[in-house]
Amino acid sequence: MSASGREVWITGAGLVTALGEGRAAHRAALADPAALAAARDEAAFAPFAIHPIRALDLDRYMPRRGDQRATGPWMHYGIHAAGMALEAAGVLGDAALLARTHVLAAAAGGERDTALDEKILAEAAGAPTPAALTVTRLAEGLRPTAFLAQLSNMFAGNLSIVLGPAASSRTLMGEESAGVEAVRMAGRRAGAGQGDLFLVAASYNAARLDMLLLHRLGGRLLEGAWTDLWSRPPAGMCLGSMGAALVVEAADHARARGARPLARLVRVAHAWSDRTAGAAAAAAERDWADLPRDSSTLILSAASGAGPATADERDFLAGRGVVRGTAAAIGHGVEAAFAANLVLGAWCAEDGAFPALSSHPVEAMPAAAPERVAVSGWGVRRGEGLAVLEPVR
Repeated sequence: MSASGREVWITGAGLVTALGEGRAAHRAALADPAALAAARDEAAFAPFAIHPIRALDLDRYMPRRGDQRATGPWMHYGIHAAGMALEAAGVLGDAALLARTHVLAAAAGGERDTALDEKILAEAAGAPTPAALTVTRLAEGLRPTAFLAQLSNMFAGNLSIVLGPAASSRTLMGEESAGVEAVRMAGRRAGAGQGDLFLVAASYNAARLDMLLLHRLGGRLLEGAWTDLWSRPPAGMCLGSMGAALVVEAADHARARGARPLARLVRVAHAWSDRTAGAAAAAAERDWADLPRDSSTLILSAASGAGPATADERDFLAGRGVVRGTAAAIGHGVEAAFAANLVLGAWCAEDGAFPALSSHPVEAMPAAAPERVAVSGWGVRRGEGLAVLEPVR
């Protein structure tokens, strides 16, 4: 990750999605078509399907009920995944290590209290002074952290408050690119000696009417019957709730404290094309040029399902390796999509296994373990990301 040659590892990972939480749950569900189908909710927001997170044991990483009440599902998912990652890396609860752990969080604005909004609108319709009533009801009804909506930088702040990482903190916004940049910055800083331990966390709540409205107005959401990811129409995105987190650590620091790696983070690249015809492929080609084009490379694609970006990414990836589009299983998590795929990729690298998902075109499952995992993610409107992982043997 750096010219100095300082090796960078992923030493901890956490993931919560509609498939469950942790490695075992995801490994089992990804190989079970019935579990994948059951993870979708096609009724709650019909005609749109989402991939919701059903329930979490919030007490596990957020034991204070006040913290739980002060935060919504969006933060619950990210904090839970971050707790899993820190625990897996042997950092959670270690004050000395946490004091040196930097936080990079990828997030958009947090959810509003929709029920309260609807109640206020109903009252304001018949009120003599609707503006004054609105201000009063918001002040009385909203949790302190949600006035007017939970801000993105509060995600990083709550990670530090609840879990304890106490070094620098940075929050990145900007849809899918935010997740790419969070990982890229952590890897570059660890490789350059600007820190030894980095917590990268991202979160998304798909069960939000405002998000569904936003993406529906943009012509992105799949309506009606479920369709395979790689054959969807341009309006083909199904959102997925998820929290994803990684501990990115300098290898020499990890070795000194006896931490085991999940995978080596070789590099992270981020392009920002103007999306004219062929521009995204040209921008991505520079970063993919040195990767072998054969079945030794597992490619986990964070393609959203919405076109034309998904169709362009599908065509670009064809013939470069064994491709798996994970949004077919967990939905699209926007800011969290890239980090979620990196978590899955790190687990695949350590397990030496290919996930049993459909690909485009449908390929036979390779007999040998993958030599590298490439995580690809082209944003719906902007941003082309690539991360390369290798097993550490």
